[in-house]
Amino acid sequence: MVFPFSGKSTESVAAVNSRFSPWLTPIVYPLAHRLVLPLYFGDIAVTGQEHLPTEGPVILAPTHRARWDAILVPFATGRNVTGRDLRFMVSADEVRGVQGWFIRRLGGFPVNTKRPTIASLRHGVEVLENKEMLVIFPEGGIFRDNEVHPLKPGLARLAIQAELSQPNLNVKIVPINLHYSDPYPQWGTDVKIQIDRPLQVADYCQGNAKQDAKHLTVDLELRLRALSGQPVPARELVMASHAKDNLPAAQSTYVQQRCVHKPHLPAS
Repeated sequence: MVFPFSGKSTESVAAVNSRFSPWLTPIVYPLAHRLVLPLYFGDIAVTGQEHLPTEGPVILAPTHRARWDAILVPFATGRNVTGRDLRFMVSADEVRGVQGWFIRRLGGFPVNTKRPTIASLRHGVEVLENKEMLVIFPEGGIFRDNEVHPLKPGLARLAIQAELSQPNLNVKIVPINLHYSDPYPQWGTDVKIQIDRPLQVADYCQGNAKQDAKHLTVDLELRLRALSGQPVPARELVMASHAKDNLPAAQSTYVQQRCVHKPHLPAS
């Protein structure tokens, strides 16, 4: 299987795996949801949970603002909401030490964001082929300014590769925006989590994987910007594919008025 990621990929000798500890998972998430988060944070406001698929392959695509995201995303989308446990594709740095010990036992697996191994990417596709829910932070790192930063292309390429791996797999990408009232969350910090309706990856599979991934990346960034209330930069307006069909009404009208080329439309 070939993964059309940019940059040089290094073949891994050992296969990459992820798993849920049968004793740790039932303890950690309920403890975090019922005790740690309510005690540490102020108001945790979650909107849009009705958009979360309860079955089928799903990529959750949250903005990344703090290490707390790894607990807050399952709180807003995981087993207590959808009945599903989440897999996490995280940077190699995040699976070191004590934190890494927990991540590896709670469904997480590493990827080198600069030189991704074929094994890591293959495992990401396998997770989706198994119709699980996978978390990938598309900005590629933590940004504490509450601005949506340019997205890395890897998420879209992985999603399209998975969609093409099986007929009618129907991979969905759910945009999620996290906002903290304090950029360095401390006791009493308020959190806002906004969940948008899914992007259908099959709509972007038009026969040119690289270009299809670019369209999908642009639309995902537009959706994240719309959630956060940010203006759309000129580069997104120029590259916008069928954004007008994927954005909320107000943002859709804005993009449609500003686009300087014919939108890319999925095949009927």
